[in-house]
Amino acid sequence: MAFQRRRYNYYNRLRRLLPLICAFSGALLILFALLSIFSPPPDDSDRRISKQINYGANDGKNIAVVFRVPRGGGRSDRHIWHSWNAEFFYGCCNASSKFPNANAITRSDRYLAIATSGGLNQQRTGIVDAVVAARILNATLVIPKLDQKSYWKDASDFSHIFDVDWFMSFLSKDVKIIEQLPTKKGRTWSPSRMRVPRKCNEKCYLNRVLPVLQKRHAVQLNKFDYRLSNKLRDDLQKLRCRVNYHALKFTDPIRKMGNELVRRMRLRSKHYIALHLRFEPDMLAFSGCYYGGGEKEKKELGSIRRRWKTLHVNNPEKQRRQGRCPLTPEEVGLMLRALGYGSDVHIYVASGEVYGGEESLAPLKALFPHFYSKDTIATKMELEPFSSFSSRMAALDFLVCDESDVFVTNNNGNMARILAGRRRYFGHKPTIRPNAKKLYKLFLSKGNTTWEEFASHVRTFQRGFMGEPKEVRAGRGEFHENPSTCICEDTDGKAKAGNMDSRKLGKKNKIEDGGVTNDEQKEDEDAEWSSETDYEEDHTDLQDRGLYNGTRLDYEDASLSVSDEPELEEMLSD
Repeated sequence: MAFQRRRYNYYNRLRRLLPLICAFSGALLILFALLSIFSPPPDDSDRRISKQINYGANDGKNIAVVFRVPRGGGRSDRHIWHSWNAEFFYGCCNASSKFPNANAITRSDRYLAIATSGGLNQQRTGIVDAVVAARILNATLVIPKLDQKSYWKDASDFSHIFDVDWFMSFLSKDVKIIEQLPTKKGRTWSPSRMRVPRKCNEKCYLNRVLPVLQKRHAVQLNKFDYRLSNKLRDDLQKLRCRVNYHALKFTDPIRKMGNELVRRMRLRSKHYIALHLRFEPDMLAFSGCYYGGGEKEKKELGSIRRRWKTLHVNNPEKQRRQGRCPLTPEEVGLMLRALGYGSDVHIYVASGEVYGGEESLAPLKALFPHFYSKDTIATKMELEPFSSFSSRMAALDFLVCDESDVFVTNNNGNMARILAGRRRYFGHKPTIRPNAKKLYKLFLSKGNTTWEEFASHVRTFQRGFMGEPKEVRAGRGEFHENPSTCICEDTDGKAKAGNMDSRKLGKKNKIEDGGVTNDEQKEDEDAEWSSETDYEEDHTDLQDRGLYNGTRLDYEDASLSVSDEPELEEMLSD
């Protein structure tokens, strides 16, 4: 009887608990159903890690955080708006007393004309080098012809971009310059046309061009870009600097509009960063890089890449590993935050069509919401005189980038190199070039580290890539990027500041964490950049030979880098 009573009590208690168990189970089923309805679909893209990053927003949502990116720049080991030691260096390019006046050496029967190639900044290098080539040949220079036939279809000539009168008068003691060839028997002189090899030195011009010039008296050098050696005697290098940094001045309309854009950026903030963002579909396709967009990206960029019939099949992973791919907008943003720039910093972006559009730009805008371009700070009516001409629009961006407190690039193209050299010459204003080879590994593993570790590594890897004095050894790289001959040091001022610490004086070359010197690191990266194919050169050349049938780009200056090409035979014609 006792056993039956215990069993009865047990079943009685179970009968009372059963409704509660059923209700709890039902609630769980409803909860799981709601989660399955409202949860986002699985993301099979390689971009999934970036979607787990918290950019410092506090909107109350639950976010799976791999590492939290702070809104502020945090403590930096450097002054973020100034270069170390810059006050002791200045641009110097005056001619020496041993450099004869142009009137004393110019031969009256020698005329040199050039036809530039590429976008605005590639053409700029051709103009600078043309002046030096005319000086080497003791010839009168004809105002250079700008490239009007490439895929930019820009009909601008020299006088539409640069102040011709200033150009001629400023260089009058160095080279005699005329606007067009003189007439011969009532007709304009027709020059002999030829091309010279890349990096042609002084002896090369005297051996190849001078004999033709002496015979025909007028020569036009075609596709004239990077056709002059980086290594010339000092007086010719200083002439290069006088042309690039003083004689080439934009026309009044361009300067007026450019200065107005700078003024509007200054009204928004005391300091601003200018970012030259190269992330156009054509450029990415040419590079052979892959950015995690799945089959859609591979198909889209692959179809564009097939327009270049001579390109080899690349290993995208190898390209990224060797630092040959432009940084993504998100990667640029993370690099800047790690270097100490907070979300309150204002950014001016000079770019063309960004692959992926707003989706690609969203992470950068989340990190830096004060995001501007010439299209957002100027009206369509204000830009109308320039908008149909890619070179004039590029000139506006050039001016705003040049005047910025910090210039940043995600690539090593022509505009990046020209501005890097110019900013060194005019006071070593901070110029950040990504150490892409080292940063690639860091970006790849960011999901497995803390923000503090990530930022520390970025700061270490970027030493030697910030545009500081003596960051690059004299004579290394392109002269337009590193005009070391034209940069002088105030040794007296430096001596008076002898109590400054070794880092302030620019003597701390060892990288503390890695034990690698700036020179060694720079040499490693220079070797990688210099081995790249020149996108802009190939783009133009292939089109000229009928091997490229692409459409017009929205933005000029589409080169990744300039590499040595095999010598081109001289092509002469009457």
